[in-house]
Amino acid sequence: MSPAADAHGTRNTRVLLALTAFTNLADGIIKIALPVLATRITSSPGPVALIALTLTLPWLLVSLPVGLLVDRVDRRRLLWLANGVRLLAVGWLFRTVAAGQVTLTSLAVAGAALGIAEVVAQTAESALIPTLVPRAARERANAWITGVETAANEFCGPMVGGLLLAAGTGIALGATWAGYLAAVLLLFLLVGRFRAERPAAAPRKGAGGAGGRLTEGLRYLWRHRLLRTMSLILTVLCASWGAWLALMPLIAKELMGLSTQEYGIVLSALGVGGLVGTLAVVRVNRLLGRRWAMFADLLGTLAMMAVPVLMANLWAVAVAAFLGGMGGTLWTVNARLISQNLVPDALMGRYSSAARLLTWGGMPVGAALIGVLAEWFGIRAAFLVFAAAIALTIPPFLRIVTTGELRGAL
Repeated sequence: MSPAADAHGTRNTRVLLALTAFTNLADGIIKIALPVLATRITSSPGPVALIALTLTLPWLLVSLPVGLLVDRVDRRRLLWLANGVRLLAVGWLFRTVAAGQVTLTSLAVAGAALGIAEVVAQTAESALIPTLVPRAARERANAWITGVETAANEFCGPMVGGLLLAAGTGIALGATWAGYLAAVLLLFLLVGRFRAERPAAAPRKGAGGAGGRLTEGLRYLWRHRLLRTMSLILTVLCASWGAWLALMPLIAKELMGLSTQEYGIVLSALGVGGLVGTLAVVRVNRLLGRRWAMFADLLGTLAMMAVPVLMANLWAVAVAAFLGGMGGTLWTVNARLISQNLVPDALMGRYSSAARLLTWGGMPVGAALIGVLAEWFGIRAAFLVFAAAIALTIPPFLRIVTTGELRGAL
């Protein structure tokens, strides 16, 4: 690695860390603000879950076209566009709150706009990492970025969001707007190449049309057994996270009797676990191996779904959330490094969007499904269904995600 490349990689990593911190802090505040605002309008689990669904449904609806866009245009400009939409959406929501005109419809519209902007921003930023950070520095960069992402989104954001909501909804939304504005300004500091490399080989026959280009990342993922298995397992885990986030505000309020600040503590435990996972991921990988580090995510998410309906103790639920957050970070750091090493840069945007279509697309499905199950069978039964689904992912993980497969990917 040349000194210039090393210097640029270090600078870009720091800028990406700051960018991740500000945007995920804002996302974390919004993630708690929208469902809490919904619970002030209705106590029915279906509509509350629907509001949470608007933040994640775009991953299911627009991931593939966004991925193609990321591989065709300047990725930094897309980040500017996404953050501009975030500023407009939060500003409009602030106006409706100030005017006393907040409705479930206004919350859903704002959530959808923010969700679409997140798809664009996350896909573009993920595709930038392999081009802006040298290969030798990616494991550490991924660990830092994942840790900051988790700590800001799951720890600081919800905790600060709970405190700011207690002080006033306008204050919480104003802080969110400021976070997105900071991200717009930070993008000026990135240096390097912001467009994808052109593929050296011509497209395969039958894959050169618009439809073929749109689904090329999905086909690449599906042909690769390790990437396919990891994505399908992560889909179940993400659906469980979507379900947990959608109805935990209602569990906290109706079953546990928690205040907004106490609910923020439960959400913050996710971030604490994620931060611990970030600090420990390299050591855990060396001690246990990447396979068992990733397996910890299955166990942590299983605990996160089962504990809240088996006991109503605040600290037991917080510990389960901590385990889920830590496991999630261990998985994410290793999975990102594996995909960045296996997937060509010219395909990174489409691959990332395809992977997130399956995985993060599971979050709105989980949010919607648990809302229906909770209406029909009750919240406790709904959570236990997801816990059982997580348990069913253990056999395929042990059979396919082997140490040999992971070693070959790195």
